[in-house]
Parts: sequence; C-alpha cells; structure tokens
Amino acid sequence: MKQVNVGLLGLGNVGKGTYTILTKHADKISGMSGSQIDVKKILVSDVNKKRDIDVPKEILTTDAESILCDPDIDVIVELIGGIDTAYFYIKQAILRGKHVVTANKAVIATHGPELMDLAKKNRVLLLHEASVAGGIPIITAMLKPLAGNEFTEIIGIVNGTTNYILTQMTENNMEYDTALRLAQEKGFAEADPTSDVEGEDAAYKLCILMLIAFGVYVDPKDIPCEGITKIAKADIDFASQFGYKLKLLAGAKNTNGRLKYYVSPTLVAESHPLASVNNEFNALFVKGDAVGELMFYGKGAGPMPTGSAVVGDIISVAKCIGTDLLDVTPAQPYPVTEDDLELIGESKSMFYINFLVGDEPGSLGKVSTAFGNHGISIQSVMQRSQGEAAVPVIYILHETKRKQLDEALKEITDNNFVQEITSILRVLS
Repeated sequence: MKQVNVGLLGLGNVGKGTYTILTKHADKISGMSGSQIDVKKILVSDVNKKRDIDVPKEILTTDAESILCDPDIDVIVELIGGIDTAYFYIKQAILRGKHVVTANKAVIATHGPELMDLAKKNRVLLLHEASVAGGIPIITAMLKPLAGNEFTEIIGIVNGTTNYILTQMTENNMEYDTALRLAQEKGFAEADPTSDVEGEDAAYKLCILMLIAFGVYVDPKDIPCEGITKIAKADIDFASQFGYKLKLLAGAKNTNGRLKYYVSPTLVAESHPLASVNNEFNALFVKGDAVGELMFYGKGAGPMPTGSAVVGDIISVAKCIGTDLLDVTPAQPYPVTEDDLELIGESKSMFYINFLVGDEPGSLGKVSTAFGNHGISIQSVMQRSQGEAAVPVIYILHETKRKQLDEALKEITDNNFVQEITSILRVLS
C-alpha cells in the first residue's frame, strides 16, 4: 500500500476535527483511498500549549518552512484561516509540487482563479470542498455527478451564524442583540461577528459557488451584499403574517445569459424548502437543466462537519497520487467568458417595505400613487394601527428594479408622505 504524508497547517477547531477523523477512521480511510495516510507534521503557534486533543508532540512545529520544504510531504492541508499568510503558504506549496487541500473560503474567493491556474500548470490538485457549507458536498457534486448540467440557479443559506440568530428571533421572540449573544455563548458566532452578520462570509462563499456553477469569477467586493444587523423583530413578525420567514440568502441566477447575484436578508415563503432550515444548519437549492431541482442540507460549520469535507478531499488527492488521474476531481470549473454570460449583479426583485406613516386621511393613497408613478405594482399592503400618531404600514411589491424602487422612495420621502422608511427587504419570488 502506498504511503501518503500530510502536512497540516493549523490545529484550531477544523484542524482538530480533521486530525480526529484521520486517526479515528484510519483503517476505513486506507481502504477507501488505497493509501496509508499519515499526518507527518502540524504547524501550530505554540508547541507547548495544552490541547484537548491527543497529538504526538514530536509532530508539532512552529516552522512552516519545515513542512512546505519537506520532500516527503505529499499534501499540504491549509486550515489557518485569514488571507495573506494562507495565500502565501498555498502558493508556495503548489510551486513546490505539493497537492493542497483547504477550507479557506476567503483565500479561494480572493485568489481562487490564480491559484487554480497555478495548480493546473504545476500538475497538482487544489481542492476546497470545505470552503463552502462545511460538511455539505456541494462543490464535489457540481464538479462531478452534476457536471453534465447547465446550472440556471443556485441559492441558499450558507452562513450558520446568521441563520441561528434569525431562527432565535423568529422562534423564540428574541431581539437581535440577545440572539447574537446566545450565538456567541454557544460558539456559533465569533467574538467579533462582523464578517458573518454583515454578509461578507456569505459573499465569499457565493463567489466560489458562481465560479463552480457558472464558470465566471466575480470579486466578492462586487457582489451586492447586505447583512442582518438592521433586522428588527417587528419585521420578522410582519413577514410571518404575510406567510414568510426571513433568511439571509446568497443567490445567483442565469436568466437568458444574464447572471444576477446578491447576498441579502430575504423573505422566503413558508412553503419553500429553505424556509424550514433553522439554527446553524445550511442548505443550498440548485437548478440544473438536466437534473431539475435539488436541495443540499446539513451542518455548514463546526470541527467535525468541516473536517469531514477536508478528509474527503485528502482521500481524493491520495487516490490520484502515483497515477495519471489528476483530473479525477477537476482543479477548476469549465471556463466561461463574459461574452457568454453578462454579469449584471442585483436585478429585479419583489420587495418588502416597512413605512412609519402618519395616521391621517389619504396617506396610503399618496404612497400607492407614488409607486404607480414609477411603474411599481403592489401585491399586498397591511396597516397596523392602535390609535398611534404614526403607524407601521407594510407593502409587498411585485418585481421591480432597485433603481425604480429608490426613485419611488425618494418621491415618497421628499413629499413627506411617510415619517420613516423602517426597512427594505428582498422577497424571494
């Protein structure tokens, strides 16, 4: 049986999960891969740090070069996170002829095309199943069993932190701040949750999904992105009365050669499969021209689910080593140019608008007239009044361009029809 040696960069949560799976299921993994897979060295920041995992001290090192330059190490597994240092390590590993497995969505989203091309030129694999949706094998599915499809849409819940927070606000009547603190206490949210709650994490993952599904690269900074920090409990309650649940969605859709994409808090009809995805779970809804509609569901984060995806990639690499089968899992998707697919970003959508309106005759009529002036039709309207001077009025609007909506809202605010626009949310149609 051939020997495959692994150099593990990082022994944080995912690193520990990966090491645990590799050692706990060593016999099964050997049978599946046809290789004896051994972790030869592990990069850590402190060799003497007390750890809640049993790892031989002699394989720990603080010297990354001792791993990257070791001629006996076949596979580098990058799990340190961040962008700059991780990018440097991955690039150096590829240039030195080593296969790379990573769970780093920020690096793949930021430098993916460059690193994939470099891996192809150096005849090594760069696999990153764990970079999107943790233990859900969405990337492998699209690159292998679903590779014969032309994808038309991929949309989903790809951030467990925000989904947990929104679930607590919906099911347990919590305000945002309370739900965030609970998520932090349970380990679902970082001490600094900015990347999650502002939508950046989801944008990284959507960037990777679009690269795989549609073959085009969109810089994460160019993805229209909005997080959940401005969501009020009242909006969740109003949405429920219309038959919707609120989710942070990352979505991309190819409509007649025009690719639309966004990350945004979105009202999802209770009948839609994504509406029932709660707490830290992730789900991805995919449409292909041959396979139709599919939904992938599971834990999108955590040491063991993410470690499971990392180990799956290690096994794929091990199967290829010593063979001519480096394309068993493609290093990069089928390339598409912007001549084939026009990138337009956010396009038409249904919208939920929450106004604070003075409780006086004619207010609703003026708002409705303003929408009509800009070609926007109204699906539903609800007023909640208990005799206050100003009351919330909620509109669900039919599909319109955001530019049209903004022009209508400017007319409404310029003419003092309303006191405040409390929230503007997308509605999945």
